Order: sequence, then structure tokens, then C-alpha cells
Amino acid sequence: MTQPAAGNDRDFVQSLERGFAVLLAFDEERSNPTLAELAAATGLSRPAVRRILLTLRRLGYVDGTDGRWRLTPRVLSIGQHYTASHAMIELAQPHLLRLAEQTSESASLAALDGTDVVYVARVPVRRIMSINVSVGTRVPAHATSMGRALLAWAPAPRVERVIAESGLRRLTAHTITDPERFRAALREVHEQGYALVVGELEEGLISVSAPVRDQSGEVVAALASSTSIGRGDLEQLKAEVVPLLLRTAASLSADLGHRAERRPGPAAREGFY
Repeated sequence: MTQPAAGNDRDFVQSLERGFAVLLAFDEERSNPTLAELAAATGLSRPAVRRILLTLRRLGYVDGTDGRWRLTPRVLSIGQHYTASHAMIELAQPHLLRLAEQTSESASLAALDGTDVVYVARVPVRRIMSINVSVGTRVPAHATSMGRALLAWAPAPRVERVIAESGLRRLTAHTITDPERFRAALREVHEQGYALVVGELEEGLISVSAPVRDQSGEVVAALASSTSIGRGDLEQLKAEVVPLLLRTAASLSADLGHRAERRPGPAAREGFY
């Protein structure tokens, strides 16, 4: 289960945390779980999970028949409220479409959340990952170009938290798992202005990402283009796709109010480097 945020514990509502834990336990592997399966996934007792499920059913977020439970379409409204309240996602859509058309590859926008990156907008061209990637999909930040494009300009404590909490878990034979090598990789991203990751999340997957900045100059998202080994070599990608990606990220950043000639504010200057 997710640990409570630092701060005054008297302000932390544990029952709300448990409710979200049960909701988040529904995934591709547990799309129609039993109460016992949800209890095992969350670490909560069966009576507690039962009360939470009955409450969520009364609110319309889950439904259950024959001892199995499922999410209802109402849960989608949570994501819709996020999308509606973030102008960046609406602004990003035409940029993603244009990038996907220019590269004939999938284009994505992601934000950092804890030790993961979360897809907040995406234009798929063809399926290149074994997991079904869609808006809301979470992947480990340390093994993705999107995560590195976000972490290379993040405050040092956040980088160290990702290293400590993720353990830089090995996902393939190519995943960087050594903290010093990981920090060196972030330095390289910071120096060259983009992140390129080959086969660290999945064998054969190539992803390149560039930072997207807001009006203050802070990196708020990562723009990514993904392909697979066999559809293009790295030198061609660097020569053709990276310039398009950087221009697209700069254009989206400009739509968000960023001006490249403007000196970044204190929040933007604070970073790993």
C-alpha cells in the first residue's frame, strides 16, 4: 500500500487511502477479482475490503455479482476531471498528432508521479509494447526515456527518492540498476537535452523523450516517440526523429507560456544539476 505523505498525521484520512487502494487494485490481471483477491492485493482484511466495496458500490464506482467485482464506467469521470482541468493535455494533442504523422511512430506525453511516469496523452500508431499502453498507464520512471527526461531537471531529493523507493529494479538485461550509472545517465540527458533509452523497459523497445516546460521554465512533462529495434537504427533516429521531437517539445512549451530566451525562475533553476 502507498505510505502516507509526510506531514501532520492528524490530517491524514486512512479510510480514504484504503478506498483508493482497493480501486487501484483493479488492473489487467484483476479485472474481475473476488473479495479475497482484493484483500490479498491490498494487504487489508476481508471485512475492511467488504465495507469499502459496498461503499463504492453505493457510490456507483464498482459493481459485484457471483462473488466477483468490477469497476463501472463512473471511474472514468475521475480521469476526465483531470484532463478537463489541465490545459496542457488539450494543447498537447495537435502536437502529438503532428509528431506521430511525421515519424509514423507513437507519440506520448507523460508526467512524473512518485517512482512512475504516467501517460497523460497519447497518439498510438502501432502497438510496440507487450503491455497495453493507454492514457493512465504507469511505467517505472528509472527505465524509461520519459522518466529520465523528467528526472534530469528534477530537484536532487526527488531523484534520490526515486532511486531509493524504486530500487532501480531490473526489468531487462539492459536496465541500469546501479545508482551511480543512473545519475551519470541523468547528467547525459541534461547535457544533450533529450533522453534515449534502448531496451531497458522491454527488450527491443526504443524510446526518445524531450522535456516540456511551463511558463516558469519548470519541466512539467516529457514528450516521447517510441519505436522498436528493426524498424530503424539509432543513428537514423538521432538524425531524423530527435530534431523533430525537440522542435515539437519547444513548440508545446511555447504554447504553455515558456520563452526560451527568458531566464528560468528559482523553481526551474533548482535541479539535480
